[in-house]
Amino acid sequence: MRLAAKEEYFDEPTCEHNGVAKEKKACKTATPGSSTGGCALDGAYIVLSPIKDALNIVHAPINCLGNSYNQRTSKAISGKEYYMYGFTTAMNENDLIFGSEDKLKHGITYVYNRFKPQGIFVYNTCVPALTGEDIEGVSKELTAKFKIPIVPVFSQGFSGNKNLGNKIAGDALFTHIIGKKEPVIDLLGDFNINLIGEYNIKGELFLIKKALKTIGINVLSTITGDSTIEEIMYSHKSELNVVICSKALVYLARKMKEKFGIPYIEESFFGMTSTNRAVIDIVNSIGNMKLIRKAKDYIKIMTKNTEEKIYGYKKFLTGRKVLLFTGGVKSWSLISALNDLGLRVIATGVKKSTDEDKLRIKEFDENGNIIMLDNGNPVNLIKIAKENEADIILAGGRNQYTAIKSLIPFLDVNQERLEPYTAYEGIEFLAKRIYSEIKNPLFKLLKESI
Repeated sequence: MRLAAKEEYFDEPTCEHNGVAKEKKACKTATPGSSTGGCALDGAYIVLSPIKDALNIVHAPINCLGNSYNQRTSKAISGKEYYMYGFTTAMNENDLIFGSEDKLKHGITYVYNRFKPQGIFVYNTCVPALTGEDIEGVSKELTAKFKIPIVPVFSQGFSGNKNLGNKIAGDALFTHIIGKKEPVIDLLGDFNINLIGEYNIKGELFLIKKALKTIGINVLSTITGDSTIEEIMYSHKSELNVVICSKALVYLARKMKEKFGIPYIEESFFGMTSTNRAVIDIVNSIGNMKLIRKAKDYIKIMTKNTEEKIYGYKKFLTGRKVLLFTGGVKSWSLISALNDLGLRVIATGVKKSTDEDKLRIKEFDENGNIIMLDNGNPVNLIKIAKENEADIILAGGRNQYTAIKSLIPFLDVNQERLEPYTAYEGIEFLAKRIYSEIKNPLFKLLKESI
């Protein structure tokens, strides 16, 4: 039974700062009793819950599920929609004293009989981890009984933060799911890739797949947006893994390279420039000259069409200032999209960013003027926004009221966002939303009334 996170999680050889990995923000463990902006359970649930024919059972007091269930707007195009369901064993004081393995078995049995999922993920949390519940033993027993993978996920919150939870979920997939089945021939294309770290928020995966399919690239498996257990099982037959905006799942890509020999690259599809670069990097990695020529022709056409569609918005937005306060990889990947629209990013949040994320920010910051914000409390955000005359704040929903009370336009760009912002269509959606928020006459009227 494993109660602590693997040492391997904290010692990532692909990390550019591996020599100081244990000192890195992304690798630090959580302090019990403190808020870390998302614990390991949250990170693991985010990775695994979009699988549309699997169910998730959080073995914990009920509030643990309440902190992670249904916070993201993943989509599925067909089949079961179990990603919208959340289950918990709702542990109580009696379970703490007398044990709750029987309650967990009953919960797993109930969801299997009621829904007939193709897989079940069982999340260990702080309370059962501290009392020594045998989550792994229960999972093995019921896997043999029901003939589906019932996967223990050792995501107790005190192990670490959200990034660590991502790794734990990736390890669960690698250990129990990936490589367990072969794909039928009809599912294979001429050029097959996996997308790792894409959760299909508001259907963003569909826009990425559309672009790749047009040039002849088959997305064999997505880990985990709009995916199925079977699809992930045969993901080891891919020719290339593309890690999208998810530094923590580089761990999974590396493990697949070591075991199955699949090379991987890291890309972002936020913004036209990043999308163009991602497409070129993918086809170059595959190495087929006909595919490379087709990709270059496609990029020329899409770049021209997209520039025409966003021309009016970009004319209005060019030179306007944005305060970007979001998490992890979006702290730099969205900068590329905003640069495509002519916007100036005055500051970006780095509270949940790794050292690699911070390096990417510097790559997009030509003049070295972007402020890196560790402190995201409302007073500091308002201060930075007003001192730098920000025209709009782009952040998560919790900052909406901070912006409104300060009479600064606001757009939610986190998981609760209203539209997809990836690929070519996504940059047009983003341009429209920012334009609409800044042009909203409400803010002008309110300022004039004060």
